[in-house]
Amino acid sequence: MKIIGFIGAFDKTNFIMYTAKLLQLLNYKVLVVDSSSIQKMRYIIPTINPTKSYVTDFENMDFAIGFDNWQSVINYLGIEEDFELDNGEENTDNNPYDYVLIDVDSPEKLEGFELENAYKNYFVTSFDSFNLKKGMSILESISNPISLTKILFSYELRREDEEYLNNLIFGYNVDWNKYTMYFHILGDDNKVFEENQRLERIKFRKLSMEYKESLSYVIQDINKDENKSKLKRIMKD
Repeated sequence: MKIIGFIGAFDKTNFIMYTAKLLQLLNYKVLVVDSSSIQKMRYIIPTINPTKSYVTDFENMDFAIGFDNWQSVINYLGIEEDFELDNGEENTDNNPYDYVLIDVDSPEKLEGFELENAYKNYFVTSFDSFNLKKGMSILESISNPISLTKILFSYELRREDEEYLNNLIFGYNVDWNKYTMYFHILGDDNKVFEENQRLERIKFRKLSMEYKESLSYVIQDINKDENKSKLKRIMKD
């Protein structure tokens, strides 16, 4: 079971949901954990009787909402004795999930979900002051070295923006991967997200080619065995 952390103050809800859906369409078993302060998935993912913390099924994936740490999730699911964390080796048959995607936006949640031991971690941000400064406060809390890959959302992709970010993050206890992944923020994509939320579905068909291509890069980074042509075919729906 591969744990993947998505760290940062940026609203990662749609991005994580569509990443998870691609993994599910590739026949992986997926759990998404929304442990962000806003818990936007509580209002997007349909469920019958929501409580303070719960796990619900949607689009052949499980969504865990309202949990503060990893132990509370596995206690709720009753799997504390039956699963093995996978740091890159082949998943075993007794694992309930192949991938667990966790959204955190605070130092406490970063620690609570033990993301320093995750299979992969991504630092997700845009370039507005709130997301940058709150994101920095999370990085400041990191005591043990952690490997992070940058995922940058921007209306206009400019080299000077990343250079500015690199100056901000210099000196933290982070091993930054050399490559960066970019998402171009487009109003048309946001309209697609809104439409799909109203219809209670996760569909790729109307998303921009730029967004789909960026998603494919993320999936290939998570699992290098997946090829771009296969991902393109899946996202035609």
